[in-house]
Amino acid sequence: MRKIDTVIIHCSATAEGKSFTVADIDRWHRQRGFAQIGYHYVIYLDGTIHKGRPIEQVGAHCQGHNSHSIGICYIGGLAKDNKTPKDTRTEAQKQSLLALLKELRAKFPSAKIHGHREMTCKRAQYEAGFNIAECSRHCANCKFAAKACPSFDATKEYAHI
Repeated sequence: MRKIDTVIIHCSATAEGKSFTVADIDRWHRQRGFAQIGYHYVIYLDGTIHKGRPIEQVGAHCQGHNSHSIGICYIGGLAKDNKTPKDTRTEAQKQSLLALLKELRAKFPSAKIHGHREMTCKRAQYEAGFNIAECSRHCANCKFAAKACPSFDATKEYAHI
């Protein structure tokens, strides 16, 4: 088994209320040149948890962190305009994500939980007290500018796990 020290939460960056499946994401990722879906788990609008890539395999969901992380994606993350980032998680998705995170923390007790956007901003990773929501996107070589995923503060929301 791989050494897992991070669980990274993503959104599918799809419009609020629109259903997509593991097969859809697998197709999108293959079109981008991936061997298969990059996420290990996908949470549908109804809260059902579906397996993507086996957790024994390195994911393809967060550059520079794939070898030691598990990727979870919830369907949604954009407002109905399909442009504006928004926390679109249904209550069922919230409950399922919490249950899955608790299960993974039991399996990997030292794993930290982060949102994808936090993994691309070096300031957020290393500067104590830095609030990513207030980022001015001015850092040299900042990759954060194009990331809102997962459209909520995962580290704060799941700090108690």
